[in-house]
Amino acid sequence: MPTFGNGRRVAIVAGVRTPFARSGTALKDYTAIDLGRFAVGELVQRSNLDGSAVDLLVFGTVVQSVLAPNLAREVALLPHFPKTLQAYTVSRACASANQAITDAADQIALGHAHVAIAGGSESLTQVPILHSRGMSDILVAASKAKSMSQRVTTLARVRPRDFVPITPAITEPSTGESMGQSADKMAKLNGISREAQDRFAVRSHTQAARGLEDGRLTAEIVPVPMPPAYDRMLDTDNGVRRDSTYEQLAALKPVFDRQYGSVTAGNASPLTDGASAVLLMSEERAKALGYTPLAFIRSYAYAAVDPGEQLLQAPVLAAPIALERAGLSLKDIDLVEMHEAFAAQVLSNVQGLASSTWAARAGRSTPVGEVNQDTLNVMGGSLSIGHPFGATGGRVLTTLCNELQRRGGQFGMLTVCAAGGMGHAMIVERP
Repeated sequence: MPTFGNGRRVAIVAGVRTPFARSGTALKDYTAIDLGRFAVGELVQRSNLDGSAVDLLVFGTVVQSVLAPNLAREVALLPHFPKTLQAYTVSRACASANQAITDAADQIALGHAHVAIAGGSESLTQVPILHSRGMSDILVAASKAKSMSQRVTTLARVRPRDFVPITPAITEPSTGESMGQSADKMAKLNGISREAQDRFAVRSHTQAARGLEDGRLTAEIVPVPMPPAYDRMLDTDNGVRRDSTYEQLAALKPVFDRQYGSVTAGNASPLTDGASAVLLMSEERAKALGYTPLAFIRSYAYAAVDPGEQLLQAPVLAAPIALERAGLSLKDIDLVEMHEAFAAQVLSNVQGLASSTWAARAGRSTPVGEVNQDTLNVMGGSLSIGHPFGATGGRVLTTLCNELQRRGGQFGMLTVCAAGGMGHAMIVERP
């Protein structure tokens, strides 16, 4: 079996997440730090883990707090852990939790750690709102004033336009295009119809609703107390529409390209608040502590494409590398979990994996192959469950490992697309 660096196998022992809630709704009063603490604290409790055994905590996030930029360290200051626990924060857009997980896995494989917690957190409700550059310059100058009169004179330079705030952008700095515009472009380039997108979105909601109702998804969720009275618990995702129909989605108007586009609010993932956390150990340490791994990380890969081309298609280049490193092919894979940023993106990725053109771009003579729809996102995905940017990777990995175990499968593959034209793929193996 392929292994990391010095031959140590990295075990995925457990994973949890908070409910995923549409931004501005049930979790709006919690910061990303709060949400991360809910997930990590519950992971420790459910695993019956001695916090002093943890060597490293790595967390991903996308919209960084200007007040607490090292989110991971704030999470690591939970009373479950010694204050000496090493912790750092990473960011790789929508694959930030994946980056956290592979960073932690690398440290274990190298022998620098035995037990690590990795994941991610995002509050897309509580995003930082910045002053304009003009206002910032005036405030800095006023803070340096040597007298009250100088301060008043400086502040008198403020004009109405200086009060216009700057919010975090969701456009690509290199192209000026939003993710939605890029998804619309991908749909056109790859011939992905509006009907196919809407039907895939309905499938996502239907599958996710089934996973919540039968307890498979619910088992992964950490109930969170609801403010202001904190006398109720949120224990389910609030974006899953159990009664979603194709007719309802087909009636929605395009959001980005209003005349010729096909991406709507119904076939795109919503802005979401939430957190996820995964417990990783070396195989030896898991055995010594009495844990039975859910799965082992067999391989992973990252890749990138030109953001101006097909922004969310890079998983098509990462997947063949991960499969090759694992010594496997797609026919060996029992389950596939693919992050659903947009229905157009998922269908484009699926099409790309079967494409000779994309195979050649990946330096392969043959395509990865056709993804079996019966094994793809069997409990829905981000279109229905939601997409807290920094947390999604942990959710995808946890769901994949749990469902692989329930079905008795051996190998699973996950893929995640990310802003900047980046993509990730990982292969896991059930023991």
